[in-house]
Amino acid sequence: MAGEIPDLVCQERAGTGKGAARAARRAEMVPGIVFGGDADPLPIQIEFKVLLKMLKAGRFKSTLFNLKVDGQEDVRVICRDVQRDVVKDLPTHFDLMRLRRTTKVNLFIPVEFLNEDSAPGLKKGGVLTVVRPEVELVVTAGDIPEKIIVDLAEASIGDVINISDVALPSGAKPTIDRDFVIANISAPSGLKSSENEGGDDAEAATEE
Repeated sequence: MAGEIPDLVCQERAGTGKGAARAARRAEMVPGIVFGGDADPLPIQIEFKVLLKMLKAGRFKSTLFNLKVDGQEDVRVICRDVQRDVVKDLPTHFDLMRLRRTTKVNLFIPVEFLNEDSAPGLKKGGVLTVVRPEVELVVTAGDIPEKIIVDLAEASIGDVINISDVALPSGAKPTIDRDFVIANISAPSGLKSSENEGGDDAEAATEE
């Protein structure tokens, strides 16, 4: 299970329907609803400025949250929709879904690189370029991995690490259906320059 799931603090909303939603917006709150699981739908609301900040931070709809509402048990949720004003593009309503342990969800999982100190390519001055510091996976809600491990113990200069080179947690698979690059080890800039100069000299010698 992921180490720390961020809290999403909301309030229970009194009443439902358009009138209650308008009242919430007048109070600078964004109305929402929690559905799914084995419980009835729960009308909620969150401070407008809090939700807007989280939306601007990105990936709100692909983050697992621990929903905290006074008087309710904490529950794990994921956002299923955020409705926006068509003119101002500001949030006007949001939908959260309770997760069962067997629910499949798309989440971004961080990548951790091991043995950088002993990697042959890095010891020779190579540079590790991380293309994807995190990877979006389809995972089961009851078994969300904390991270993806990439072992660099035998990585050399010129090596490219693709998703197919990584052992993914059981039941998890990438959302992208191709063998994409996670990282690579490139030659140090000094070595690249000397190789280019050598190539130029060889071309000159050939011309002569």
